[in-house]
Amino acid sequence: MHTLETIRNATRTAMTELLAAAKVRTGQLFVVGCSTSEVMGKTIGTDSHMDVAEVVFDEIHRAVQDKGMHLAVQCCEHLNRALIMERSALTWEEEVNVVPHAHAGGAMATTAYHRFEDPVAVEFVKAHAGIDIGDTFIGMHMKHVAVPVRLSIQNIGDAHITACRVRPKSIGGVRAIYNDSLL
Repeated sequence: MHTLETIRNATRTAMTELLAAAKVRTGQLFVVGCSTSEVMGKTIGTDSHMDVAEVVFDEIHRAVQDKGMHLAVQCCEHLNRALIMERSALTWEEEVNVVPHAHAGGAMATTAYHRFEDPVAVEFVKAHAGIDIGDTFIGMHMKHVAVPVRLSIQNIGDAHITACRVRPKSIGGVRAIYNDSLL
């Protein structure tokens, strides 16, 4: 059985490593998908845990804010993987009308909705980095080109995690010269 403290520590480790590797900048967008069911050893979408969501959200939100980034939290498939974010972070995204709850949106999105100062739901984002806790498929919300980031840990609780950053598309073919700092 995983304690909230071991979940907190694993989340902190994953975020520290990811943000160090992701080449992020102030004002960029970070996306998280999280199945608290998976964290607690159950099948995704079957056993939401608000206490787990609060711990994971707090660690991710703190880490993202410390980098001056914005956070978007993906809802579950019952809300078509819409996202919850701060209204102040909106740029091109269009607000949609839905309020997530534990059984339609998931515990993590519900936590974000209640913890954000002025939350909005949107259907799509194009994030610069992200973490997927429990195989929730955040890839649809990443900018092109997504690059996997390998972390020292592969799980938070029982949930498999993957992480990614993005880089600009390399164009021009064999004669082109590229800026290595963007790769």
